[in-house]
Amino acid sequence: MNFWWFLLISVIKIAVVLGILLMAVAYTVLLERKVVGRIQNRWGPSRVGPFGLLQAVADAVKVLLKENIVPTAADHVIHWLAPLVAFVPVLLIFTVIPFQNGAMLADLNIGILFIVAISSISTVGVFMAGWASSNKYSLLGAMRNVAAVVSYEIPLALALVSIVIVAGTMSMNGIVLNQNIPNILTMPLAVLIFFIAGSAEINRSPFDLMEADSDIVAGFHTEYSGMKFAMFYLVEYAEAIGISAIIATLFLSGWRGPVLPAWLWVIVKIIVVFFFMVWVRTTMPRVRIDQLMGLAWKFLFPLAIINLFITAIEVLGWPNGLPWVVVPINFAITGVLILLFSKTFKLGFGRSEV
Repeated sequence: MNFWWFLLISVIKIAVVLGILLMAVAYTVLLERKVVGRIQNRWGPSRVGPFGLLQAVADAVKVLLKENIVPTAADHVIHWLAPLVAFVPVLLIFTVIPFQNGAMLADLNIGILFIVAISSISTVGVFMAGWASSNKYSLLGAMRNVAAVVSYEIPLALALVSIVIVAGTMSMNGIVLNQNIPNILTMPLAVLIFFIAGSAEINRSPFDLMEADSDIVAGFHTEYSGMKFAMFYLVEYAEAIGISAIIATLFLSGWRGPVLPAWLWVIVKIIVVFFFMVWVRTTMPRVRIDQLMGLAWKFLFPLAIINLFITAIEVLGWPNGLPWVVVPINFAITGVLILLFSKTFKLGFGRSEV
């Protein structure tokens, strides 16, 4: 009876998380369209429902009713499995995100390691989609995605290692409890590296080369339609919410905050980080593939190594936690390093690198 009761509770938890995530993705798309509209001096969705709030429902119905078309030469089994392989790992990320002290599906003592390991599996689904479509443009888009993930996973992981060094634990809830001073203040270089690397991994603009219409039509999902295309769209925005949740947890003190309930603080911080992502999208132009690779290997990777050494030295100096005095010091170091590297390492802007 204990086993069946545990199984029932687990299924209910998974269903609740899945339902919340699906609703969050739907209205995150609406939020992005609204914010982009305002930044570009236009209204955005406003016709369906009051203030356009039912536009997300209309879009979902439209996608569900579209015909599912599969190319004749495609590998039908892998073509069908690819969206599932890409989506499930994104869902698993939210099992270790704490919404208040201990309120999470699984309080793993290797939470950060779990996120790094499980999030990379989505790339397998992307490559499956590009290869199974029997389309050279889809395959090219998938290979670009694999190249970006392999390149940016290294500085992203190094930024997370600096968090582990300071907190002394890989538990997501333990890291939140350790943040008497938000890590965004004591480790600004780490959050900058993580934000850029995370945005590049999930194909957020200006790194959305897999959807560069002028180059490769629409990327790895060119040959997808209907619900299977919607799954990839769901993966993209679920990953954006996941990156926002990770940043809110690791760098913004997670559920900690005055007055408001703990779970509401997490949601507010996730929305703030996602808004910043949208702001970057509407501000920065898309980069070329050589600039994308140059940013990872010439800029973020050496900065991540330097940040790791700086963090280790500070932890040796203050083993009981980083004090407020390191805040201005680390901001100054971050500014100097960015200026130095931007002058020293050219990323290929204005010319093509071979």
